[in-house]
Amino acid sequence: MKRSGPASLPVRSAPTAPAANRPRPAFPVRLDTAPAAPISKPGATSAGAVRSAAAPVASTTAPRGVGMDSVAVRQAMVRKLQAQGISHPGVLGAMQAVERHRFVDSALANQAYEDTSLPIGLGQTISKPSVVARMLELLCQGREGRIGRVLDIGTGCGYQAAVLSHLVQEVYSIERLRALHEKARDNLRAFRLANVHLLFGDGMPGYPQGAPYAGIVAAAGGNDVPQAWIEQLAVGGRLVAPVVTDSGQQHLIVIERHAHGFRRSVLEPVLFVPLKSGVS
Repeated sequence: MKRSGPASLPVRSAPTAPAANRPRPAFPVRLDTAPAAPISKPGATSAGAVRSAAAPVASTTAPRGVGMDSVAVRQAMVRKLQAQGISHPGVLGAMQAVERHRFVDSALANQAYEDTSLPIGLGQTISKPSVVARMLELLCQGREGRIGRVLDIGTGCGYQAAVLSHLVQEVYSIERLRALHEKARDNLRAFRLANVHLLFGDGMPGYPQGAPYAGIVAAAGGNDVPQAWIEQLAVGGRLVAPVVTDSGQQHLIVIERHAHGFRRSVLEPVLFVPLKSGVS
């Protein structure tokens, strides 16, 4: 993947974020969104309810096995990521730990560790491993150990949230499509990740109840970054998202919040699904 150099651009000032030691909201709570149409899936709860993965912490590292369950398969994927320039040890470790084949349909499992995006339904895709690793490396760059709370916009099948669980203290992941929210909940249930909270709702306003965030990462690209996301970024925090630039093409952008303002860098071109508002 070619990477263009960063460019510093002005970012509109945002109101001061809440204190960094603000307690996280209790669960379950409701997002302030209009209810989605009910579905017939047994055990589904009302629209807007926040879902968290089952409580006890458990590792997403698979037992050594054969086929897609083999640690060697994921090690081979990680070696390819290193060859493409990914070097953050935490990101490489998280990518090796999480079994990507458990987040795609069984018919596509044999492609799970190839560097390709795959369909997950409703016109959405699971991003390439190289793209996930690149975005999370940008999020973690220059920071040691686990970073604090992170807002994940666009849960999809739950794969990126699972990888993030190894890198951050707490993940709030929002999905606007109910069927995908349910799929992610099912995919993540077996991993029992206590630091991952799944929310069904519109990601455009972010999730102010959990702000300020040490990081925000988005899996959909619009014409600009919503101001609500910028306002919810903590001082010292970093936002990584695809944005349509003046060239008419999507690029990865990084926004860093400092004590006296923001720095915005425009990086390599990417291709993500469009950022949309509302729930469905």
